[in-house]
Amino acid sequence: MSELIVKPAAIPGPDGTVLTVTPESAGWSHVGFQVVKLQEGQSYRRETGEQEVCLVLLSGRADVHTETQKWDNIGQRMNVFEKIPPYSVYVPAGDRLEVGALTELELAVCAAPGNQGGGEARLIPPAAVGVEMRGYGHIERRIHNILPESEKADSLLVVEVFTPEGHWSSYPPHKHDRDALPDESLLEETYYYHVQPRQGFAIQRVYTDDRTLDETLAVRDGETVLVPKGYHPVSAPPGYEVYYLNVMAGPARTWKFHNDPDHAWIMQPRG
Repeated sequence: MSELIVKPAAIPGPDGTVLTVTPESAGWSHVGFQVVKLQEGQSYRRETGEQEVCLVLLSGRADVHTETQKWDNIGQRMNVFEKIPPYSVYVPAGDRLEVGALTELELAVCAAPGNQGGGEARLIPPAAVGVEMRGYGHIERRIHNILPESEKADSLLVVEVFTPEGHWSSYPPHKHDRDALPDESLLEETYYYHVQPRQGFAIQRVYTDDRTLDETLAVRDGETVLVPKGYHPVSAPPGYEVYYLNVMAGPARTWKFHNDPDHAWIMQPRG
């Protein structure tokens, strides 16, 4: 198995965690990511410590409480492929959180270094999520901007993407692995996948210009891909729709990417 793929546990841990990425396990400095699956009546709790956290209710409903705030009975989609934007909650560093499942719940816990510059804990309702269609033809995909750089946070950028069957996304191949602003920003990134129908797969390639990293991955439902550097395009095979949640963070909270020069022509206007 590729070291870039993190597989979920078959049985949730005591706190509901089925998948965990830490900076230590990934070999990088910023992005942390967990997937938590709870049954009705179960709870997940944690202190944020030196990290800010964005909780994304991937599916199901829950009560979410922090040190000073509470939001009861949030969540509306029961499956990510309903394609309605999710409910999310931003929790700053130095806070605590508790999530109580009101239904079967799948929760993404996105984390990165925080210094409380992102403001107080806040709800990100579906109406606050920017929705856009990006690309054209077979590179068209649907984007939900959950925590973009236009919204307050210290490090985190969070977005989800729906790639129709037979389409490509994160395309043309692009990278953001150099701290070279204003041209390119250094951002670590995770891709958390769902595939419909579930027996399908996505294809993701991760490669650098010098090909010292050059992997082509078959990714299954519930798996996470680590992108420490390089270009990272995604393909949805015919018959299978692909969803992924991206978490990005780095030394500067801005998304400035560089397209692979071999494939940048794809975005040029066509007569």
